[in-house]
Amino acid sequence: MSAGVDEVRRAVVEARRTGKGEEMVSPGLVSRAVRTSPGVRTDAARLRLERAARSELLGAGPVLQPLLDDPAVTDVLVNGDGSVWVDQGHGLVVRRERLPDPRRLATRLAAAAGQRLDDGAPVAEGRLPDGTRLHAVLGPLSAEGATISLRTVRRRAFELAELAAAGLTGPRGVQVLEALVASRANVLVSGATGSGKTTLVASMLSLVPATERILCIEEATELAPTHPHVLHLQVRRANVQGAGEIDLAQLVRTAMRMRPDRLVLGECRGAEVREVLAALNTGHDGGWATVHANAAADVPARLIALGAMAGMPPSAVAVQALAAVDAIVHLGRDGSGRYVAQVAVLRDDGAGGMRSDLALVRGAGGDLAPAEAWPHLARRLDGAAGAGQP
Repeated sequence: MSAGVDEVRRAVVEARRTGKGEEMVSPGLVSRAVRTSPGVRTDAARLRLERAARSELLGAGPVLQPLLDDPAVTDVLVNGDGSVWVDQGHGLVVRRERLPDPRRLATRLAAAAGQRLDDGAPVAEGRLPDGTRLHAVLGPLSAEGATISLRTVRRRAFELAELAAAGLTGPRGVQVLEALVASRANVLVSGATGSGKTTLVASMLSLVPATERILCIEEATELAPTHPHVLHLQVRRANVQGAGEIDLAQLVRTAMRMRPDRLVLGECRGAEVREVLAALNTGHDGGWATVHANAAADVPARLIALGAMAGMPPSAVAVQALAAVDAIVHLGRDGSGRYVAQVAVLRDDGAGGMRSDLALVRGAGGDLAPAEAWPHLARRLDGAAGAGQP
């Protein structure tokens, strides 16, 4: 089979060299190369060859691509020693297979994502043709050698009922999450890397009425809500000359001129917090954003730190956030999976700042139970079906 894949690769290179192929390698180009490659093959053999060629030329190769195609897999990691680690929602597990040359694979994947990866540019981020998110680092930046991090993309958003069945939360938690969408609350979803923030936001956006226009702003498109009117804006990184960059802050300003009903920021991680808070204070209700934090109580400090990157003093961040953010949904993760750990609200701390007070906390049965700040959140959700009976 490897000889056949080599023939297909040569056919693809020749097609692109002679101008008969697309600028980028595409599934159609690979299929044509399989049909025109030397050798007489049965239909079954041709199908196997095309599958192997697509895996090698468009995907992550015969070892990694089957893992990325597994719907249970969220992350595939390759270390400098060639070891392969997989996360299926319950923590990383090492595979028996080892890759002989991680650097060569990293370079090829970066090229497939339209990025440069070499000694002059030893870090690359991008997306593979199938949507998989790639991050690769070469040595000596990575002391162990070339490392590859692959984050799978969901072909569809999970329904909230599916997430609840998987242990995200119980009936009360589902009720509150639905009420946050129905009442057009502005929500921050916090949690650690891999806690399911993007997955939850996509599910929540799938509940938005079809008459509303959703604008998602991300570093790389990941959100895929089940909704008929979703537009995606994604950042453009600077080229090798350092020109042409379009950052998240610029995209937020652009999105506000595109008549959004819901403004969504995939991850708030820098100076764009200024534009996000401003947008949510100018009539754009029902927005969602994610932020990294260890607990809901840490979100105020995180927002202040991000605001400092935009030159905002803590008092200005507090004033904007108190007016803009209606709820914080914090996600946790352990050996049992991902779950809603806390729902909190931002409140004035009486000293010109803000604090995060718990409105709901995860109980022993996995569902959410009212905490001290629940009446405050209930008033915001008043009018949404069932919101008053958590």
